[in-house]
Amino acid sequence: MVTPLSDDVWWYDLSGVNAYLVDDGGTLTLVDAGMPWHGTKLLAGLREAGFEVRDLERILLTHYDVDHVGGLSMFDGSDLTIYVGADDAPLVTGARASPLSNHKGLVQRLAGRFTSVPDNPVEPVDDGDTVGSFTVYDTPGHTPGHVCYVSETLSTAFLGDLVRESGGALSPSPWLISYDTGELARSIREFADRAPPFDVAAMGHGVPFKRRGQARLAELAATL
Repeated sequence: MVTPLSDDVWWYDLSGVNAYLVDDGGTLTLVDAGMPWHGTKLLAGLREAGFEVRDLERILLTHYDVDHVGGLSMFDGSDLTIYVGADDAPLVTGARASPLSNHKGLVQRLAGRFTSVPDNPVEPVDDGDTVGSFTVYDTPGHTPGHVCYVSETLSTAFLGDLVRESGGALSPSPWLISYDTGELARSIREFADRAPPFDVAAMGHGVPFKRRGQARLAELAATL
């Protein structure tokens, strides 16, 4: 159900999308929450890694999309905080709907019918903010509020849908599911330049890398 990527990081392979579990210096953290029907798998993975749902203290969302926020309702009533990029936070809380003027926004609006607003507190984060050992990096393009989280302590970066892996190679999130591919390419280049070295590259789709994560991302950035 969960695969260790390092001593403190576990990978949920949810059949087409990924989520991650992190022991961040004793603070148990879930990164992204899969589809609406993945809630029971998220709970099972917690137990497989040796934890209970009461141990979970925070959820880090890389962005608002049904395949990354769908499982949040499983944690309604739990004592935890959800963190998400400031521009995507109103979509998570239901304060704003996705724009119909953008093709991706239309997809989000339709898929949003299958999600519910979480009852946990939602904290917006911006570029340079820290959550535990993680530093937040604004990486818009796939969505306006897309962020990546990097922990130097854990040598791990959670990349969301900034990039995806296929056949051992990284590629940018495609046009069909992104707001702005030009902005996405800029985000990849800037993030690869700004981020500290990290080994584990944990993306939302594909097989995460256990080693040379930052170097692999830099190689992609050099082609854009």
